Amino acid sequence: MELREVLGRRRSIRFLRPYQPVEPEKIQLMLEAARRASHWGNVGGLQALVVFRDSAPQETLDALFAPIAGYQIRKAPVIIVWFFDTRAIDNQSDRLRELLETGALGVGETKKQDLEEKIIPFFDSIREGLKGPGINEVDAGQGIAQATLMAYEQGLGTCCLGTPNGDEIREKLGIPDECRVLLLQTVGYPAESWEAGGQRPRQPFEDLFHMNAYGSAFPRSEEVVEELTEDGFFTRQGPLPWREAELEWLKKALDVPGSGLI
Repeated sequence: MELREVLGRRRSIRFLRPYQPVEPEKIQLMLEAARRASHWGNVGGLQALVVFRDSAPQETLDALFAPIAGYQIRKAPVIIVWFFDTRAIDNQSDRLRELLETGALGVGETKKQDLEEKIIPFFDSIREGLKGPGINEVDAGQGIAQATLMAYEQGLGTCCLGTPNGDEIREKLGIPDECRVLLLQTVGYPAESWEAGGQRPRQPFEDLFHMNAYGSAFPRSEEVVEELTEDGFFTRQGPLPWREAELEWLKKALDVPGSGLI
């Protein structure tokens, strides 16, 4: 499948087969993809704790919580707790030196001296500020996105869930205080169709993207739209006519409580 078609298809799968375990090798491939993602200064603070439902202790499973769509966590064969370790930034000087040695940073004869006398002291002076939310979450998101694409390639479905209980989850799972829980990602084999209702609504292109100045819409070429349509980037607009019947079947088959939102 071409990249454009992969990017166009829905990868957020909320209904997973609770009876079909996920092979650890497939989870490893997801983690390998996350590890290779770009991170500012090559810091690499994204980490994950992988919970396998069929082998994790009950207290670990009980620690995982999301207030919305919590049934997904209760049913998923695998839950990945993604978190950012701020202590990685304490080693940034060494990461920058590694970049220099591999030829990925700096130009000219004085680049090593500039790194030691200018760049590293500058970053040292703002180190604590760099540990806060912001660019770290952006780069961590790149890693999680690459893991999600790897899951899709292997026929797996995933869904990312936020939780206000990040600190409580961190404490119960024994994750160090210096770490910040980002989100929970359920992983398993899809119980619902990949179409899953059809293309989700998106905000107008011209309202989201600007050229040269805010409010000046980036021109959207219809030729590009047609090209992406031919490549399968755009799918049928939801809702598909059979979606409600599929949801009713999933609710009964998976014993989803209530409306299926909590």
